Amino acid sequence: MTAFTVRVAEEPADREACFAVRNEVFVVEQRVPEDVEYDTYDAIALHVLAVGADGPLGTGRLLHGSGARAKTGDPGVGSLGRLAVTAAARGLGVGAALVRAIEAAAFERGLTAVDLHAQTHALGFYERLGYEAYGPEFPDAGIPHRAMRRALP
Repeated sequence: MTAFTVRVAEEPADREACFAVRNEVFVVEQRVPEDVEYDTYDAIALHVLAVGADGPLGTGRLLHGSGARAKTGDPGVGSLGRLAVTAAARGLGVGAALVRAIEAAAFERGLTAVDLHAQTHALGFYERLGYEAYGPEFPDAGIPHRAMRRALP
């Protein structure tokens, strides 16, 4: 098993590492256009980064406050997004650790739940972490998604 740590990306180098992982996973691997992948929410989001001995392994972000309200319609519900794990790190628990770190950050900010838009192939992953799908399937960047939510303890 590969050892890794997850931390809030507060330093500029950490943020750049987050964007590099997203580029690798979404832009290169999934062919999401760059102008769709990177948005104005990146400037106000809390970003988390998973790092192993060989460098960045994964990332995700939390929108809270006005950013979350725009996504969830409820200022008490955070928005988890841009969860990406490099191909080499998949299956190592990196994604689950990133989700739990984002949930912890949401809880610390007084949020009561976390919403996300999951690619449909990842529904089972999020369901195992306690998320429940709601609403119809919809396309995002040409990829089928479903909305999901998990109440925080």
